[in-house]
Amino acid sequence: MPLLPRKSILAIAAVIDIAIYAQGQPVAAKELATRHRLSPRYLEPVLQALVHHGILKGVRGPRGGYELAREQHRISADDIVRATGTVGDSGELARGESDLLDRVVIPALALAEQSFSVTLSRISVEDLVRSVEALRPSLRG
Repeated sequence: MPLLPRKSILAIAAVIDIAIYAQGQPVAAKELATRHRLSPRYLEPVLQALVHHGILKGVRGPRGGYELAREQHRISADDIVRATGTVGDSGELARGESDLLDRVVIPALALAEQSFSVTLSRISVEDLVRSVEALRPSLRG
């Protein structure tokens, strides 16, 4: 059971892909979508959220696309997850639905989410790129 939404997982993969393939020029959204077998329409809002949060930089024009907005070691998996949390329905529960939710379940899960966030913040894009390089050529996409 994945703990992260699919869009967050795909966003992490997209940022790593851009870190690997943007060798001095932006990576087109269409290239990303093709490599990861996704619809560009599905990927574009995720990429825009990453731009809005300063993780990626969008480059316009015929050779446009996306590149990292900061150094790899300054982007964590937690940064990416937080940015993609703004895409689509956040799934948050409204307060006041029940005392059990408000006073027991939500506070307990908030502690777990905080621990998970701390762990994700220790994983940098640079770490993940190193993992990719160690696994080449056995990786596809």
